[in-house]
Amino acid sequence: MSDRPLKLLLIDQDPIFRLGLRVALEAIPNLEVTGVVETDTTALQILAEIAQEDPNQINLVVLEFGNGRSTTSQQLGLQFCRQLRALYPNLPILLLSSVQEQGLLLAAKSIGINGYCPKGTPLSELVAAMQQVADGGDYWFQDTQAIITPNSCTDAINRVSPPHAINRVSPYSPLPLYRLRNNLRLSGIAQIETTLAAVTAQLQVPGLPILDRAILAGQRRELLAARWLLNRLLVSSQEKQEDIPVADEPPITASLSSAIQQRQTVSPLLSPGTLQSALFASCVNKLQFSLRNVTDIPLEIDIFREDKKRELLYLILQKLAQQLDELRASQIEINQLYEVKFRLLRELWQAAITDFFGKFYRIKVGDRYIEIVNYLLPSIEVVQRDILNKIPLVYELYSYLMFQTELNIDNTSYPVVSAEAKSQALMILENLLIQVANGVVQPLLNSLADVEAIKQNFYGRQLISTREIERFRNDLSWKYRLKNYISEPKAVFESRYELFVIAPRGIANTSVYAPRNQELVKLSNIPLVVTLLLEFSDAIAPRLKSLLAVVGSGIVFILTQIIGRGLGLIGRGILQGIGSASLIEKNLRRNSDQSK
Repeated sequence: MSDRPLKLLLIDQDPIFRLGLRVALEAIPNLEVTGVVETDTTALQILAEIAQEDPNQINLVVLEFGNGRSTTSQQLGLQFCRQLRALYPNLPILLLSSVQEQGLLLAAKSIGINGYCPKGTPLSELVAAMQQVADGGDYWFQDTQAIITPNSCTDAINRVSPPHAINRVSPYSPLPLYRLRNNLRLSGIAQIETTLAAVTAQLQVPGLPILDRAILAGQRRELLAARWLLNRLLVSSQEKQEDIPVADEPPITASLSSAIQQRQTVSPLLSPGTLQSALFASCVNKLQFSLRNVTDIPLEIDIFREDKKRELLYLILQKLAQQLDELRASQIEINQLYEVKFRLLRELWQAAITDFFGKFYRIKVGDRYIEIVNYLLPSIEVVQRDILNKIPLVYELYSYLMFQTELNIDNTSYPVVSAEAKSQALMILENLLIQVANGVVQPLLNSLADVEAIKQNFYGRQLISTREIERFRNDLSWKYRLKNYISEPKAVFESRYELFVIAPRGIANTSVYAPRNQELVKLSNIPLVVTLLLEFSDAIAPRLKSLLAVVGSGIVFILTQIIGRGLGLIGRGILQGIGSASLIEKNLRRNSDQSK
């Protein structure tokens, strides 16, 4: 056991359990409860802050699957664990849960959970499990040992001859040697079959990352090899003559073979999972910044409180990570990715809107209650037309994360592992999150903007009155008009995309170069007129500047050389006249005085 102090973060929705466990653990020497949180979002915020300050502040996460009871909560817990493993691949995770279903525990094992203890485990055993997991090992409660996969063929062979298999041989009725050998073989095969069934079950888990699938496939081959060796080494010629059945090695399925083959083609420089984890971790860190809109363009999410904005953006990032895992499991080809990009955005929006509001969340509108998700989902066509289909560089981002393609942005090709590629990909990712979040809020503003339950649960205080809400909606309406008729045609003509990014001061905007000739030829009506006016302005501007320069020079000459000189002469004459008059008056006074 390591002497390193155990510093853990506890995540559980039960306040009484959190308090009781914290009090009990604080009495344990060399153990520190760094943080106790209720929600996944708060946990991610704390981990992001710690990652920036001192990553050694936490060396273990102890968590429960949501509330541990409802199926939805358990699935959300699995999704959070997958996100946590993607963002922090080296952080040990121990599941301390009331869940005991083997299917869920298999899924937890497959996504990288390092250990499991049921709630109610004695404190001494729980602390030992925590220390073992924090030191880099695995710990799974003894009643669930059947679901644990061995790390190598050696582990499987070491479990061939358990004591209870030998104890079945009575000293008073000795069996022939080949019978003893057969019992040992069957006992070992039973152990291998149990583990093999668990590995096969994990391979059936939906959304399994391609790397995990390849690792599990390798474990499966090792187990099959171990079984083959047992059948060959512990079967004598006499047993073969007696025709004792020997288990056959089932073939690896075509899909599994292709998955392994695809994994072997990945660039050795950086695996897609590592590339995604690094990018998403940077995004999580930036989500800790202020989310105040500092641009002059109104955004739909501006009406939300900052904590709700952050929660929504976290959720969309989580759903995107899950979607990428599913795409890798489906073995999609790169040439198919462009064809399904709009569908991917559609599904991402649907998943975000369902989980953010809650599938069965109901509000009272007038005299009836409505399920808000079912009420908002039919707005997908409007949202996709106004927002989702206009999100730029989606294909480039997905291709970069899944197939490690170079990023061609701003007329420059960035190598996959370069800091510039990561910076550009991060901007595209942040813009995607913000725009999908706008898409989640848009149907809410169109249909349920002034419902009190919505205002109390989501809106900021500055936009809670009916007048302010209507003013905000009018600003958004003008934004869409200006964007459709002026801003977007201008951006198309200038070959650039506008991106919203997360900066330290808040949500800002920037632009990147991208060829948009195909969009330019499709413009018509007012957008086309706008581009023609811009072209006319560009064409006439140099000539107009030259003409204005000549006219300006002429005006300056007239004002300075003619009018100015004329005014100068007139002024000089006036001054001379005044001077002469005063001199004459002085002489007259002198003559008058002399005569007297």
